[in-house]
Amino acid sequence: MRSVAVLTFMLCFSAMHAQVDPVTRMPVVDSVAVADPLVVNGEALVDTGKTVEAADTLNWRQRHSSKRATLYSAIIPGAGQIYNRKYWKAPIVWGGLGVSYYFIQRNNKEYRRYKDAYIAVVDGDPTTTDEFNGRISSAQLLDVTDTYRKWRDMSYIAVGLVYILNIVDASVDANFVRFDVGRDLSLGVGPSLELAAQGAPGISLGLALR
Repeated sequence: MRSVAVLTFMLCFSAMHAQVDPVTRMPVVDSVAVADPLVVNGEALVDTGKTVEAADTLNWRQRHSSKRATLYSAIIPGAGQIYNRKYWKAPIVWGGLGVSYYFIQRNNKEYRRYKDAYIAVVDGDPTTTDEFNGRISSAQLLDVTDTYRKWRDMSYIAVGLVYILNIVDASVDANFVRFDVGRDLSLGVGPSLELAAQGAPGISLGLALR
């Protein structure tokens, strides 16, 4: 009788367990906890994407070479500025060289023009005439010729200066790539302890650059 009762209890328990549907439990996600950094052993774990980006920037600065920047600017003006990631400086270099080259061409053209006119006037050959048909004297032609020659030479000097400044700028920027320029500029005003100890009123002014 006891075995029949035990068997009946087991059958009823199995039937009840088979009728109960399993409920899938969804994990509870705390949005606040997800937004905040995870703290493990007292240290906050920052976002992996931001960490990789910061590491890439740090690696770029460590790999940067001032010799390469100087060499690139010497070979191709403006290339050193691009290597230094100062992209806005490259058009300035190209613009300076372009303007200087334009004035070289213009002044050289006018120099040759007035030079030929001066030679035609002073050569003593009546068959050769200048384009001004004698309206300008030889002294005036010579003066204008010398003026355009000086301007042409100054344009050549300008090209050289722009080229040299391009190299110097790239080299200096490359050397300051690892220089930490922070935005934390603080100015504090407080009592002067040294003057207060002497019984004299005064204030101290401190400027902190970090």
